[in-house]
Amino acid sequence: MTAAWLLLVILLLAWGWMDALRARETALMNCARACRQLEAQLLDETVALQHLWFARDGRGRVHWRRTYGFEFSMDGVGRRQGMVVVLGRQVTSLWLDHPDGPIYMPSQHGVGGYGQG
Repeated sequence: MTAAWLLLVILLLAWGWMDALRARETALMNCARACRQLEAQLLDETVALQHLWFARDGRGRVHWRRTYGFEFSMDGVGRRQGMVVVLGRQVTSLWLDHPDGPIYMPSQHGVGGYGQG
């Protein structure tokens, strides 16, 4: 019986780790797309988890709500901040500190309108 519980715990940890990797990849692809649209450079080609909590989607289901931060540059020299929110595996909003003023890109199709990349 102990081996079965240990196996269950290992499987749950592996599932959680894979879910986190998929959410991070979704965030990274959407940040890269937004930077390309603005003709900006996504610095370090990465996003960093800043906040993790539960939230409900438009259907009332509970998912992990992950907020990732990233940096981008308009000129290759200065660093600007950005943030992307992923609910489950769907991007719900993306914010960039653009030199001409902050840019907020909410999901255009309700929760999860950006898709998975």
